[in-house]
Formats: sequence, structure tokens, C-alpha cells
Amino acid sequence: MLNVLVLGGTTFDSVIRLKKLPEPTSQTIHSAPFHETVGSTGAGKALNLRKLNVPSVLHSIIGNDLHGERIIRFMQQEKVDFVYDIDPKGTERHINLMDEEGNRISIFVTQSSDKPELDLSRLEKLIQGCDVVVLNIIAYTKQLILLCQKHKKPIWTDLHDYDGSNAYHEDFIEVADYIFMSSDNLKDYKSVMRRFIEAGKQLVVCTHGKGGSTALTKDGHWIHTGIIPGYPFRDANGAGDSFFSGFLYGYLQNRTTEDCLRFGTICAGLCITSAELVHDELSERVLQSEYEKHYSKQ
Repeated sequence: MLNVLVLGGTTFDSVIRLKKLPEPTSQTIHSAPFHETVGSTGAGKALNLRKLNVPSVLHSIIGNDLHGERIIRFMQQEKVDFVYDIDPKGTERHINLMDEEGNRISIFVTQSSDKPELDLSRLEKLIQGCDVVVLNIIAYTKQLILLCQKHKKPIWTDLHDYDGSNAYHEDFIEVADYIFMSSDNLKDYKSVMRRFIEAGKQLVVCTHGKGGSTALTKDGHWIHTGIIPGYPFRDANGAGDSFFSGFLYGYLQNRTTEDCLRFGTICAGLCITSAELVHDELSERVLQSEYEKHYSKQ
């Protein structure tokens, strides 16, 4: 199987689950389930790929601090091949407020450096040795775009809740061959998808939460896949990264775009039953079993 390099995206997060997100008024919430865990988009993708036996390396920046040490230990525990550089601003931390409908408010209580000092020699070797680059929309990864282009690596990116015009995303959009995003902030997601394909992208995928997902191929073919309704909801944190990873797994297996969407749907469905970024029991065997269960008769 092809080797994947995931660039950017590790935090140490506090996750608070509420029945409903708070209204914008003064109030006291007397009880709310709470836990701390490793978070962010690179961690979510790397954890899923590891459980699916996709050869992969995660690079990120962390602080020389307690939270950075906890991320290192967690990645070792999960057998993720984790390479990092030290951020002088410390480990990025988020507080995520999650409600029972899957809505989220993310508060970045600390932020990582935009341009930290990186071991570019080591990173160039990692880029040279991979087959696919997942370029997450973390500011420091912009330093690595020229190296990815130099070695002509296909670039996958995840724009998350892109609004169709945010200038921050433009560098990632310009260099990406494969683009993922959600329709949360898009009034007309199809026009944005068409725009990307017309700009020469190989594939664009847009997720819609409970509305499923839509792909647009380079030849203009639209494919829509609904969710699997049977998964009991617990926590939506990490569902998008699980979807991305399931899709990429299918792509690396030379499956059809429709099958890739289905693999992504399964991984996301399993993820929402868990309080973590990835379902604890996820594996190739479980993924294939779920595929047979839900799609074998279609």
C-alpha cells in the first residue's frame, strides 16, 4: 500500500459535553461531562490510518511542556509514527463544547506558532519517501508547500468549514490535488466544488453531517452517499477526520469513488459512537465487515 505523510495538527484538548450549546447570556452550568484528550485534525487522521494499517507518518509541532509530553506518550501508546518539532509558544490547546446534536464550539485557548523553526532536512526526507501528502490547514505547514511541489507529491487537503472565500485557505486550495470540506458554512457548496474542479483538481468531496456526503470527480460526475442511521450518537469530535481517512483508505485500495465514500461514512459513523477521535475497535476487518453489513446488497 502507498505511504502517507500527514502534515500538521496535534493539540491537547478539554472536551465538555452539554445537552445544548449555551445561549449568549450570563449563566452557570452546574454539571457537564468533561475529559481531556489529544485532538486536532492531524492526530485524528493519523490515528484512523494507523488502525486501518495504512503506512503513515504524522509530523506536527508541540511544546516542550507537559501537554506535549502527553501527546508523545499517547502517540507511542497508539503506535503512531510521530515526528515533531518544538514550538516555542508551547503545545496548542483547545476547549471544545459539544452538544447532543453534534454541534461544536471550539475555543483556541493557546495557539501554535505560524512559522516555527523546523528541521527541514528531516522533513524533506519524509516528503521524498511518501506517496501521498495530507497537508492540513495548520499555519506552519505552509512552509512545506514548496518541498511537496519540488518532489511532485499528490497533495490532499481538508478545508473543514470553509466559507467559500476565506483568504487563509487559498495557499492550500492552490496546491491541492484532492480537496475535502464540509458544507457547514457554504450556501451553495456545489458551485464551490465545480470551481475547484474547473481549476484542475482531481476530486472534491463535501460532507454534510447528517446529510451524508457528495463527491465531484474530475470528469464532472456527481456521487452522493447518505449516512448510516444505525450508529448511536455519543460525540461528533473527530468524525470528519475519520471520514477523510476511510475515504483515503479506499482510494489506496483502488476502490471506486462510491466505495471510498462508503468507507468514509462507516469510519465517521463508528467515530460518533466514541468519545475519542477514532473508534477504539476500528480495524480493516471491522471496516470490511461493516461494509458487507450495510452495502453488500446494493
